[in-house]
Amino acid sequence: MDPIRRSILATGAAAAAVAAAPHVFAQQTGPGGAATSFYERGNVRIRYQQTGSGFPLLCTPGGGLNSRIAGWPNAVINAMDAFKNDFRCITMDQRNATGGESTGPVPVDDPWDAFADDQLGLMDHLGIRQFVFFGNCIGGSFALKLMERAPDRIVAAVLSQPIGHRPEKPDVMYNSGRDVWAPEFRKRQPNVSMETIEKYLHNLYRVRPDFVYSVSRDFVRSCQTPMLVLPDDSDAHAYQASVDVASLAPNAEVTVYPWKDPPELKARTINRARTFLKRHQPMTAAR
Repeated sequence: MDPIRRSILATGAAAAAVAAAPHVFAQQTGPGGAATSFYERGNVRIRYQQTGSGFPLLCTPGGGLNSRIAGWPNAVINAMDAFKNDFRCITMDQRNATGGESTGPVPVDDPWDAFADDQLGLMDHLGIRQFVFFGNCIGGSFALKLMERAPDRIVAAVLSQPIGHRPEKPDVMYNSGRDVWAPEFRKRQPNVSMETIEKYLHNLYRVRPDFVYSVSRDFVRSCQTPMLVLPDDSDAHAYQASVDVASLAPNAEVTVYPWKDPPELKARTINRARTFLKRHQPMTAAR
């Protein structure tokens, strides 16, 4: 082959490979075959995965400020696996979670709205207007903030073992952020002062030191979004907070407690969550 022609062909092949690289990257897969990619908005970068098909279901893992995709295999309910045959399941590393790959500034002034911005921004990026929601642990507070921010978009939600204020241990979530999340975060971002982090944690958990932190009781009392509450009773997952949500919200349902054991009861609970979400998806999507 002519040397000049060989050089042109090689250059063209290299350019094609570079052009194809973003597409290949977007199609990388995680556990269970979920496709992994990134969404960027300004100085925020969110790692997310998708699996399954159907009406969109946004799933947020537990773990407090370390809510990340890698937490699903050890979750009491692995929503990405449990519902992938029924919905288009979408999950994400929350901003700055240890062990995750989502990054962004520490939003001191309005942290709950910043999480909602990330979640709604991802759905905008994916071209999704309406969706159902499954939230483990801190995901319950995420769900309620989304209901407040975008009541026309989140059409129903499952709050699984939601976090809640426990009067006899009022700083459980604050201390977890300070002692578990913050040291690892500061290893990655030593330029962020402990004073900034303490203000951030204060605005997350102490500004509204009651109930579910992200919204008020008055909001839940007025919220029309259907929700199913799966209570827990641990230091971070106050049973009374689950009862209060289920009692105040006009369209809330609640499962029996406890529901994790025996396995048959847990399986029925998962099926109830599936049925609940499918029942509330828009009729046009159900056809």
